[in-house]
Amino acid sequence: MVSNASALGRNGIQDFLLVRATAIVITLYVIYMVVFFATAGELTWTLWTGFFSSGFTKVFTLLTLLSTLIHAWIGMWQVLTDYVKPVAIRLFLQLAIVVALLVYVIYGFVVVWGV
Repeated sequence: MVSNASALGRNGIQDFLLVRATAIVITLYVIYMVVFFATAGELTWTLWTGFFSSGFTKVFTLLTLLSTLIHAWIGMWQVLTDYVKPVAIRLFLQLAIVVALLVYVIYGFVVVWGV
């Protein structure tokens, strides 16, 4: 039996709902970016920095980064608990994934708020 101690939600239904909600946020962000690229014309540094200077774009980007972290963590946790049976190896891989995801999100915050 696999312990649920490292799961994000308390049960499978919460994880299911979190994955679906984060997928919606990520999809909306992709649509937002596609519309920007489709309507921007020639992409210049000034246009790009102006776009990311917008408070809405910054908040939406950070929300998407957090959604990606949650989405990736739940997915990787499910894969690891299903396919990696030795507890020590599974915990090491989970730790490595958590560290990588946190580094990505922290770096994302620095990049987005640095514009």
